[in-house]
Amino acid sequence: MAITRFAPSPTGYLHIGGLRTSLYSYLWARKTGGEFRLRIEDTDLARNSEEAMKAIIDAFDWVGLNYDGEVFYQSKRTDIYKQYIDKLLESGNAYKCYMSKEELDALRAAQEAAKQTPRYDGTWRPEPGKELPPVPAGVEPVIRIKAPTTGTIEFDDGVKGHMKFDANQVDDYVIARSNGMPTYNFVVAIDDALMGMTDVIRGDDHLSNTPKQIVVYNALGFKVPKFYHVPMINNPEGKKLSKRDGAMDVMDYKRLGYLPEALLNFLVRLGWSNGDQEIFSMKEMLELFDPSNINKSASSYNGEKLLWLNSEYIKAVSNERLIEELKFFDLDLSNYPKKNEILDLAKQRAQTLVELKKSITDIIDIPTSYEESGVKKFIKEDTKELLEKYLLLLESNKNSLDSVEKIEEFTKPFINDNGLKFPQLFQPIRIALTGGTQAPSVYDIIFILGYDEVSTRINEALKRNFQNT
Repeated sequence: MAITRFAPSPTGYLHIGGLRTSLYSYLWARKTGGEFRLRIEDTDLARNSEEAMKAIIDAFDWVGLNYDGEVFYQSKRTDIYKQYIDKLLESGNAYKCYMSKEELDALRAAQEAAKQTPRYDGTWRPEPGKELPPVPAGVEPVIRIKAPTTGTIEFDDGVKGHMKFDANQVDDYVIARSNGMPTYNFVVAIDDALMGMTDVIRGDDHLSNTPKQIVVYNALGFKVPKFYHVPMINNPEGKKLSKRDGAMDVMDYKRLGYLPEALLNFLVRLGWSNGDQEIFSMKEMLELFDPSNINKSASSYNGEKLLWLNSEYIKAVSNERLIEELKFFDLDLSNYPKKNEILDLAKQRAQTLVELKKSITDIIDIPTSYEESGVKKFIKEDTKELLEKYLLLLESNKNSLDSVEKIEEFTKPFINDNGLKFPQLFQPIRIALTGGTQAPSVYDIIFILGYDEVSTRINEALKRNFQNT
């Protein structure tokens, strides 16, 4: 049974990289019958954003990654952290450091000048037989943890394999600032231990934090969880993902017309696979996912693949679901007489819900203007006479407009009898009915709109002579 978590900082919106690691954590917890927790790491009070915090919760609600229990906020757990800081001080595994910022800056500058890795030099670290400097007046100390000075810090990573760090790569880092506020690596280790985390799945940008956190685990006698450090998502050129490439707020994907199922399907495949399978239901993800099969190399963001997946999901979900989704885009088809027919038609070509809405409104909205290039190309001297003849044909077949097949059945002979090519009739009709030349089949449009609306729109176009005046 795996207990996992996702622990974002509310200093910015939830991006897809974070959503992917939370998805992996969610799948592993659910597959094993464990727990998936959400923890907000909001100890950086100066950078926290209420708006960003709300957006994170909203994103989770939208994609349906339901977490167990309440949301944990680190800012509300400071008393707990201070208890463990005191324990470390009492046991001698942490100590007070009175080195000033100016002294630290000077130390760092000297180390850099000597081409050394900047690190704390242990001035205030207690050692047997060592005399510490006198405590300066009026200086509030920071608290540093005693990191090992020799040997190695090792762990088995579920993605990267056995990891080994020289102890000298981890210095006595600060676990509490001079104002008493605990620092990131310390509180993460405390929370993961107290929350019983068995598996920590996170981006490999956290890999260097892991030995620091293991120092805390070991100092307090906590069990070290299993770590899985997931490689980053790169852009198609193999560089860091930018907003232009897709690294945007998760809720932007909703605003752009993506279905959450499609986004999760896309993300699960960015770093994990099951043969050549591309489309996964949540049920299949839960059955097949194993974090030990996460790819060891970085994945590449493919916007075209996401669009394709989204189009497949739009075609697959129920019309009832699409009706509800389209309300977000200010389109309510609940009372439209042929809602199923128009959705069945429009969703075959739509890659996003935004495109779906446009395809629908192109048909149901009365055109206010006509595509000038289309008018110039397809509206000829005989068009008016031709459309008037076709309207008479429609009127005589009013009772046969209840299927696309019947409309086609009486229209094709009309085209042949008048020595026409299909565009000569269909493009003027399409322009009259929708304003443009790119809408779906004319047969489908006539079927959906019905005789009265078709007649009204064609007569209006003829009255205006297809002019936008």
